[in-house]
Amino acid sequence: MRPDTPAENVDHAAEAARLERTAGLYPEDAETLLLRAAAHLELSGDRPAATKLYDRLLSPSEPAPAPLDNPSLVRALKASNLWEYDHEAEARAIIDGVRAAAPRDPAPWVIVAEALESHDELEAAHETFTEGARLLLTDVPEPPYATHPLLYGRHRVRRMLGLDHDAWDTLADTLHSMPVSLDELHDPKRVWSLGSDNPADLEAEISRLRAELGAYREALSRPFPVAMLHWPAGELAELLEAYPSLAAEYPSYDAHLASIEAALRELASSGTPNLGVVPGTVPSYEAFAASEGASPADPTLLPQYATTLAARGLAVAWPPQRGAACWCGSGQAYGDCHGADAAGNR
Repeated sequence: MRPDTPAENVDHAAEAARLERTAGLYPEDAETLLLRAAAHLELSGDRPAATKLYDRLLSPSEPAPAPLDNPSLVRALKASNLWEYDHEAEARAIIDGVRAAAPRDPAPWVIVAEALESHDELEAAHETFTEGARLLLTDVPEPPYATHPLLYGRHRVRRMLGLDHDAWDTLADTLHSMPVSLDELHDPKRVWSLGSDNPADLEAEISRLRAELGAYREALSRPFPVAMLHWPAGELAELLEAYPSLAAEYPSYDAHLASIEAALRELASSGTPNLGVVPGTVPSYEAFAASEGASPADPTLLPQYATTLAARGLAVAWPPQRGAACWCGSGQAYGDCHGADAAGNR
């Protein structure tokens, strides 16, 4: 599907089928591709088929090249979808499981909280938004962009519950940059103006809706991450064995890791937003080189490969969330690994 294809002209069932076929060709990207396919199936109205795709990703019996990158996200999407076609009990059970798992990614928190909110479970939605914010934003000096929907959703639900502003509501107001304030956008009474006979009321509501649409468009139009290519130790050894000339780019594994962290910090200090790290594999790199009609030994191909992987949604945001594992794959928390001296270097 072309990015400029109008939504109303998309054949969602056909697009889902295309993405499923593509997932079969690129099993390393199956998680991302099948999630997109499931989204198209939901939009087409075939929610049971979307659930089958979520189950396919979550099923241990399905052959897969690696564990899921974000199983909590898949479960959250499955729960939201199930509730939309009258499987409330199962959806609630999955939502409870997602909350208990306490994922370090804000997306599952937002999805399950919005599912509760859309079914008028405002108190539970508020608790869920707050749990996610407490986990991901406590003692964080600057909320990462990915956590903004968590704060905005919490602000919206609190407004609907008639609760007074707290520190996180104030932070959400500060982060929100649209001309219309969050208080106006989240005013429960705003919908009443749609039934007003006063043209001024309708014009005010149209302005609010335009501002809200602008916020969504801004979020959707964010560029792909500026991603640094990371070769895990085994992949780097295989790469250099197959293409020794690339040793000039990667004198050692430790030097490779250090150069990634240094480059990201330099980009961050220069104000470059939306940074990420994307892991490479030798088979996918060779396939990319073949598609470009180039030799994998050509070092100028490496940044193009990283950009392509990032465009396919495979980049991991940098710096990682507080307490999250380091991007290098050591298994240590980022703050105890490559982020240990981040505060003094950024």
